Amino acid sequence: MKFTALQIAEILEGDIVGNPDVEVSKLSKIEEGTEGSLTFLANPKYKSYIYSTQASITIVNKTFEAENPISTTLIKVEDAYKSFSKLLAYYNQVKLNKFGIEQPSHIAKSTTYGEDIYVGAFTYIGENVTIGNNVKIFPNSYIGDNVKIGDNTVVFSGAKVYSDCIIGKDCVINSGVIIGADGFGFAPNENGEYTKVPQTGNVILEDFVDIGAATTIDRATLGSTIIRRGVKLDNQIQIAHNVEIGKNTVIAAQTGVAGSTKIGENCVIGGQVGIAGHITIGNNVKIQAQSGVGRNIKDDEAIQGSPAFSYADFNKSYVYFKNLPKIMREINDIDKKVNGNS
Repeated sequence: MKFTALQIAEILEGDIVGNPDVEVSKLSKIEEGTEGSLTFLANPKYKSYIYSTQASITIVNKTFEAENPISTTLIKVEDAYKSFSKLLAYYNQVKLNKFGIEQPSHIAKSTTYGEDIYVGAFTYIGENVTIGNNVKIFPNSYIGDNVKIGDNTVVFSGAKVYSDCIIGKDCVINSGVIIGADGFGFAPNENGEYTKVPQTGNVILEDFVDIGAATTIDRATLGSTIIRRGVKLDNQIQIAHNVEIGKNTVIAAQTGVAGSTKIGENCVIGGQVGIAGHITIGNNVKIQAQSGVGRNIKDDEAIQGSPAFSYADFNKSYVYFKNLPKIMREINDIDKKVNGNS
């Protein structure tokens, strides 16, 4: 796809300094710009590169004034970083703007779907599925019986949505995601053997939820595993049965949340965090990477460590921990002086 500086300026409501007809077909960092590429300058640390970049078009703040000759065409906007992000979103929208039903694919006769959908080849869509308008389901995906998918949702290649799950509007489900697999429910008998407990619930994703590649969200034993509006999950996350995650919470990669835990709104959870089951984490909580959480957490706490405790206390304690050898030498020296030990 090619765009002219004039087209980009119209999208961003920016002003052109240079050639309005110059075309770009790719994106680049400013220091790696080549002919035909589009870049941006937002961080002053990279200002020197604007005089050497070979990028055909550069998005800059309106306050930018060139101090030396430049070869790139400028598009001046209020905020270069936000404008570039807007352009990326637009580019993605155009790139993913596919329509139609490719073959071979299977769509059950009882399935209903809206306008402008796309279903990629080798996709299976089961009985009584409801699909909204402008939904994109890429090749090799599986949509089980009785699933509901809201408008403008994108399901990337190889994702699996098991039966009875509900996906809201404007969601993104990346490749390798599994939504609605059985939760880890087993009951031991008198012989020490484990019998599977049937998992009869579902998973509900509300609107504007993003699920990263290879993340798994288990169906509830009873009721629903619920991911609230605006939640963003990174790649390779495990969400167990009957978990509930509050709106606008973000969780980084390789985090695991055990069954029946409730996580509040607007939380920020780092990578490789382990969260025990049957606990409650409040709103606006921040959990640092690699922490282990085994207790209820109140609103607005920031915690770290394993087991996790106050982030400020952790940092103070870590200073002492690093200095333990020195502290022990000082204690031994004092003991020698006080007790006359040799």
